[in-house]
Amino acid sequence: MKKSMSILIVIWIATVLVMGQNAKEKNDREAEIRRIDLAEADAILRNDAAAAEAFYADNIVVNNPRYTVTNGKNALMALIKTGNIHYSSFVREIETITFQGETAFVMGKETVKPDGNAPGVGQTMLRRYTNIWMKINGKWLLTARHANIICAN
Repeated sequence: MKKSMSILIVIWIATVLVMGQNAKEKNDREAEIRRIDLAEADAILRNDAAAAEAFYADNIVVNNPRYTVTNGKNALMALIKTGNIHYSSFVREIETITFQGETAFVMGKETVKPDGNAPGVGQTMLRRYTNIWMKINGKWLLTARHANIICAN
């Protein structure tokens, strides 16, 4: 009986330690994704094309709020460099982060004020977004994004 109780205690301690380690790893990964998702938005706000480019996978695909699909980093960077993606204000609010292996799904809302050559200059727009980050060669890269404008009514 004493031996059985000792074995159960050891199993329980091991389980608690493993669960604690898994929770810490999840929290660390979530904090990392939160940091880079917000840093990507900040690079866009600052109109820093070089900083923004570092976040994108070569084959990124974006279903954007201009009701078109942008395929590839080069096409996305052209929109940034020509001012078609340009904001005087950009606030991103992350609501949830979910992981499937080495893929992170980030969902939330964004409030933007377009300027430059961007559609909707002078308006404040509320959007829903989903960013999909994948760990590629040890680095998290944005591989897919969907954003749409929420209608006022």
